[in-house]
Amino acid sequence: MIFDYGYSPYFFRKLRLMRRSKFNVDYDTNKRTYDGIVFDSVTEMKYYRDVVCPMVESGDIVSCKLQVPYELQPKFVHDNKTVRAIVYVADFVITYKDGSIQVIDIKGCPDSVAKLKRKLFWFNYPEIDYRWIKYVKKYGGWIEYEEYEKIKRDEKRGKTYEL
Repeated sequence: MIFDYGYSPYFFRKLRLMRRSKFNVDYDTNKRTYDGIVFDSVTEMKYYRDVVCPMVESGDIVSCKLQVPYELQPKFVHDNKTVRAIVYVADFVITYKDGSIQVIDIKGCPDSVAKLKRKLFWFNYPEIDYRWIKYVKKYGGWIEYEEYEKIKRDEKRGKTYEL
């Protein structure tokens, strides 16, 4: 089907996709910027603003690093071809005042790659506390992803959940 001025639907689809970066994030950074920091998503920005900043001000968090890379598998050579390293980039690495370290990843709906990288992270860094956090307004806001899955499973079975 040809639209007005002779443009095809493919042209409009391509035009719409050009407004996004290679990580499928909008180029408009105004809505995901806080304290001069540009976050990968609005949800990450909200977690930083609503959870991390108040805990830093109260002194519970000593340091918070953003976008810290962890190597899950080093690069290697196979059949004279170099295979790239598998790298996971954590959203937040938080150090608490008691010295414990927690790696937090903000998830909406994890894909199979994220689940695989989580397993590799657990295998390579068993001493680090690694958590997926999700924002669900229905269940009171920030909730761990495993707890969210459990609640959804129980609701599907007809069990009730109380906050």
